[in-house]
Amino acid sequence: MDTKDEAKEELKQDSPENENMKYAAHKKIIRIIVIAIGFLVAFLSLLVATSISWMFRTWTGLTMNELMFHIQSPLQGTDNGIIISYIVSCVLVSIGVILLVGIIYKIVKKKKGLILLTSAVISVAVAGTSINYMWSRLDITAYASNKSTYSTFIDDNYVDPKSVSITFPEQKRNLIYIYLESMENTYADKNHGGAFEKNVIPELTALSNKNENFSGDHETLNGGVSLNGTGWTVAAMFAQSSGLPLLIPIEGNSMNEQDTFLPGLTTIGDILKDAGYSQSLVLGSDANFGGRKLFYTQHGTYDIYDYYYSKDQGQIPEDYHVFWGYEDIKLFEFAKQHLLEVSASEEPFNMTILTVDTHFEDGYVCEDCQETFGDDQYANVMACSSKRVAEFVNWIQEQDFYENTTIVISGDHPTMDSDFCEDVENSYERKVYTTYINSAADTKSDAYRQYTTFDNFPTTLASLGAEIEGNRLGLGTNLFSSEATLLEKYDKNTIETELDKKSKLMDKLTEDIVVAEPEEDLTAEADTEDDSPEQPEITSAEIEVTSYDFRTGKYEIFVRNLPVDSNVQALRCAVWAEEDQSDLKWYEAELQPDGSYVAKVWAADFAFKVSEYNIHIYSLDTEGEPHLLAESIGEITR
Repeated sequence: MDTKDEAKEELKQDSPENENMKYAAHKKIIRIIVIAIGFLVAFLSLLVATSISWMFRTWTGLTMNELMFHIQSPLQGTDNGIIISYIVSCVLVSIGVILLVGIIYKIVKKKKGLILLTSAVISVAVAGTSINYMWSRLDITAYASNKSTYSTFIDDNYVDPKSVSITFPEQKRNLIYIYLESMENTYADKNHGGAFEKNVIPELTALSNKNENFSGDHETLNGGVSLNGTGWTVAAMFAQSSGLPLLIPIEGNSMNEQDTFLPGLTTIGDILKDAGYSQSLVLGSDANFGGRKLFYTQHGTYDIYDYYYSKDQGQIPEDYHVFWGYEDIKLFEFAKQHLLEVSASEEPFNMTILTVDTHFEDGYVCEDCQETFGDDQYANVMACSSKRVAEFVNWIQEQDFYENTTIVISGDHPTMDSDFCEDVENSYERKVYTTYINSAADTKSDAYRQYTTFDNFPTTLASLGAEIEGNRLGLGTNLFSSEATLLEKYDKNTIETELDKKSKLMDKLTEDIVVAEPEEDLTAEADTEDDSPEQPEITSAEIEVTSYDFRTGKYEIFVRNLPVDSNVQALRCAVWAEEDQSDLKWYEAELQPDGSYVAKVWAADFAFKVSEYNIHIYSLDTEGEPHLLAESIGEITR
C-alpha cells in the first residue's frame, strides 16, 4: 500500500461514520452490562426473600441460636429432601420469576428499561422487607448484644463435682444410658401429655408412665427441657453428662478437630471411672463426628463401639453403609452382645447407647418399619423406634444382671425435622423423652417437676444409689431430692437469655480450644519509648494479629517474647474503628503458660461492622501505670 492509500485508510478510520459505529458498540456493551446487573440484582434479592420465607417454613419455631447452628453445621448427614426443598422453593422459583421478567422484557417494544428497573426495585424492596422481618422475629440485635456481654449466671449456679462429696453404695449398680435421637414427649397423644391426636410412640409412653419421669401423681409424660447449647447430639450428650451447655468458640460439631475436650471439666464418665466402672459407648455412626469419641475417651476412658469398629470386627460387610452408618436394628443386637460380655465381669459397668434411625430429615426406614401412619415416613420411623426400644428393655429385664442395673432413657434433643411438629401449638412446651427404670432412689415429692436436661447429670448418679452432698452437680439438680431445679427457680426465658451471654467459667473451661491457625504473619516490632524513664524495656516483644474468623466472630491479638525482667503486671488492648474513638473497647490480655499474652476481639462488640480496627497495646507496670507498648491493625471482614 502506497502513501496515498495509507492516508485514505487513516481518514476512513477517523471518519464520523466510524466514530459513530464505535460509540454505538460501546453503548451496546454498557447497555448489556446494565441489563445483566439489573437481572442479577433482581435474582439475588428474590433468592434472599424466598430463602428467608423457606427458612421459617422449614423450622417453624426457629431461634437465632438454632439458625447459627444450621448455618455452621456441615451438610454431612443432611437428608437430600431438605436440600431439594431449598433448590425447588428458592433457587428454581427465583430463576422462574427472572425468566418470566426476561420474556416480558423481550416481548415488549417500549419502556423496556422501566420494566427492568421496576422488577429490580420490587425485588430489592421484598428482600429488604424480608430481612427486616427476620431481624425482628429472631431479635438479632439482642442476640448480638448478649454474645458480647458477660453474665455471672453460669458461674453463680454451677456446682463443681470436685467440690462436693459423692458416695456410692458398697455394691455398685450398673448403668445403661440410652440416648434416643430426636425423641420427644410431643409425639404422644394429648391424653398422655403429648401434642398429637394419635400416639406415635405408645410403647415408650407406657414405659415412661410405668417407671419414673418425675411427673408426680399426674400420670402423664414429663421430660427435660433442652436449653441453649444443648440442641444437637454431641451438645445434648455433653449437657446430660456434665450439667453444662456446650458453649464453645467454634462450630458445635467441630470438636473432633481438637486435641482435648474441655479437660478441666468433671463429668459423669470421670466420676464413674474413679468409682471403678468399666465404660463403653455403642453407636451406629462414626464416633469421631462432633468430637464424641474425643469426649468419651477423655472423660471416662470409654471403649468405643461405633460403625468403624463393627466394620473392623466383621459385624457388618466392609462396604456396608446406610443413613449414618448402620441402622438401629443392628445397634441393639450389637449392644446385647457387648452387655453379655461386660456383665460377666465382677466390676460394675456403664454402657451408653445412641440411636440414629430417627435423625432428621424423616428418619431411616428399616426392614421392620410398618406403614402404620401411611405415607408419613417420620411417624412410621418413630413408631418403629418406640417398639424396638421397648423390646430391648424387655430383653434387659430378662437378664441376670438386670436386678442390679438402672436404665436411663432420654431423647437427646427436640427434633430438627422441618415439618413433623408444624401443627403443634406454640403454647405446648416440647420436652425430650425421659424415663428412669429400676432406680435405686425414690422421689421425695408427688409434685410435677419442671426440669432441664442438665438435671440428668446428678439424677443419674442418684439413680445408682449415690449420695450427693447438696443434691446439685453442674447446673443440674437431683430430681429424686426435694431441691429446686433452675427451671423451678427461674423463668425459662431468663435462663435462655443468661446462657446466651459470655461466662468466665466457660471461658476458662474452653481456653484449650484452638480456633484457627493464623493465616499470615502480621508481626510488628514493639514501638517503645526508650527515652522515657517510666517505660519498661520490652524491645523484643512481638505482636501478632490473626485474621478474622467469621465462624467464631473474632480475631486474636498475641503478644510474645516479653523479657522476664520487664516488670509488666498486665497488658490491655484498646480497639476502635471510628476516628473519634466513639466505639472504643478495652480488652484484657490473658497471660498464657508460656509467658505470652492473648486478647480476643469479638465482632459482636462492634455490631459486626466490616472495617479495619486500630489496636493500641498498653503494658501496666508495678504501679499500675499504663505505657504504650505497640500499635497494630486488625480487621473484621464478611
